[in-house]
Amino acid sequence: MYTSKLNNKKINNTNKMKSRTKFAAFFLFALLALSLSSCKKCKNEQPGARIINNGTQNASVQIQTSNGNTVNINNVDPGTSSSYSNYAAGQVKFTLKINGVDYEETVQLSNCFYYDIAIDSNNNITTVAIDRN
Repeated sequence: MYTSKLNNKKINNTNKMKSRTKFAAFFLFALLALSLSSCKKCKNEQPGARIINNGTQNASVQIQTSNGNTVNINNVDPGTSSSYSNYAAGQVKFTLKINGVDYEETVQLSNCFYYDIAIDSNNNITTVAIDRN
């Protein structure tokens, strides 16, 4: 009788372990399925760009978009940045005017990206693409 109680206890413990293992497997599968099926943050949205002025002088920017529109951002103070603006995807030409001198940068903008167009203290222009997904 004592042996059968021990056997029943072992069987119960084995059944509990099987149940826990099944639950853990199901939980991991559900978590994996949820993470794989989650929505992207960006759904083919237009790219956005901003100007970051790390230089020592005010900068004004003329932006010629791929669809022919022109946007002007005037007097971006040193140490500040403009807000992001959306443009049509494609080649966009940024003409920055600093102390009466024009600096040009042409950037290929893609959907679902933000672009930081930065001016340094030597008036060099760098572009950093930031994926929105």
